[in-house]
Amino acid sequence: MNTADAKRILETALMCSSQPLTLRDMRVLFDEAVGTDTLKSLLAQMQDEWAQRGMELVGVASGWRFQSRPEMRDFLDRLHPEKPPRYTRAALETLAIIAYRQPVTRGDMEDIRGVTINSLILKQLEDRGWVEVIGHRETVGRPALYATTRQFLDDLGLASLDQLPAIDAPHRPGDMAQALAGRGLPPEPEQPALPMETLAAPPADAPSAEMATATVPRLATGADVARSPASAEAAPTSPSAASPDTKPFPEAPHD
Repeated sequence: MNTADAKRILETALMCSSQPLTLRDMRVLFDEAVGTDTLKSLLAQMQDEWAQRGMELVGVASGWRFQSRPEMRDFLDRLHPEKPPRYTRAALETLAIIAYRQPVTRGDMEDIRGVTINSLILKQLEDRGWVEVIGHRETVGRPALYATTRQFLDDLGLASLDQLPAIDAPHRPGDMAQALAGRGLPPEPEQPALPMETLAAPPADAPSAEMATATVPRLATGADVARSPASAEAAPTSPSAASPDTKPFPEAPHD
């Protein structure tokens, strides 16, 4: 098989796959007839060939894939005008702390942020597939240790944590969150909270005014948290709200 045919096969497989392909997957394409070094060389050639196009071939944590270039995002967003789910500053800062300081416990995160972290924020990040518990610290209470996942790297278009944006002040969660937002994670919203964001809001007795007032990502959405018209119609009508035309039952005659 010549080089042109091999690249055409790789290109087709990468374009048609819904997930990144590993080198092992690519070797299966050629029935193990093409070695790993040859595949790497072919991929490098393909990257050069696509350098001036709207798509790029990149290696991420889970393998290789084609994706649109960042400068194409504004144009592609016009095809899908709906806004992606957004996250509060508290959620972004929590994610950033885990990404840059992992593995960390919830107590570590609270020490860095200086406020209590709502457990629902961690649950949302876990549900999104961005963070996971990788173990427990051998101290009193054995607190869970959190780290980021391959899905997190894939969603940022990164192959490893070494490619995270550099920051001048790694001890400042705001700087870390801003760096992640610059990679494509949604910034703090200016719109009313979505359901997921409402869950991320802290309880009323939380010590941080910021967390209590902040309005709360893709990596997730849904209808408004307010009751829908249908549910409002289904609600029972109180006696005080009865129609003026409604007549009361006659009183029973007295003996």
